[in-house]
Amino acid sequence: MTRITDRTVLVVGASSGIGAEVARQLAHHGNRLVITARRAPELASVAEEIRAAGSACLDIAADALDPGAASAVVAACVAEYGSVDIALLNAGQGPDMSMDQVTVADIARITALNYDVVVHYLVPLIAQMKTQRDGGLIAHTNSLAGLMGIPRQGPYSAAKAAARTLIDTARVELAPHGIRFTSVHPGFVATDRVGADGLPKPFQVSQNRAARHVVRALEREPAQAYFPWTTTTLVRTLRTLPRPLSALILRKLASS
Repeated sequence: MTRITDRTVLVVGASSGIGAEVARQLAHHGNRLVITARRAPELASVAEEIRAAGSACLDIAADALDPGAASAVVAACVAEYGSVDIALLNAGQGPDMSMDQVTVADIARITALNYDVVVHYLVPLIAQMKTQRDGGLIAHTNSLAGLMGIPRQGPYSAAKAAARTLIDTARVELAPHGIRFTSVHPGFVATDRVGADGLPKPFQVSQNRAARHVVRALEREPAQAYFPWTTTTLVRTLRTLPRPLSALILRKLASS
């Protein structure tokens, strides 16, 4: 494991939550941070903290749902610092959605927020990193929910599973170019966005602890990283059980 220092790091979805906390933690090691999100005032506040901690920072307000805006962020990162050594694609959202109430538009929106945003950054990042001598690392904040269908999280689980599969394919194809890929799978994280969605959240962890796990994954570069161990063990156990039994347990967890 090597501490991340003197690197150019792009963090997508950095105005709050895990993304903002990861950027703050990396700011203490002399890195060059490029942070982006839709909310300009919140993003600017995080950028001020990063600069105060001793790292250079370029903050760019941009909508990850716009492929042109995403490509422009990557281009601005290269124009400012010359390369993208590490990119963390942290944009996404997973609200409570029951399949007997969800609409086609709801599913399309969640797919866009959790899959399309990955694609919009993945393509220009791959093009850029192919030109770099040492390639680069592309990490994605996925979810343990992407490993199986979670009640009241169906569209979110599906979109995360699709993103994981796409990145798994890219990992194999682009290894000869030195481009590495890490998918990070958190359990429930106590962010402001999900605090009042009504979902049960067993073994929930704080934003700070989640960010420490993400930074560790960026340092170690495993293909897949999972946390916390408690939720990870629960999900892995459910995946090995007979389907009727795992379905029964999931229904009870969802209604608790």
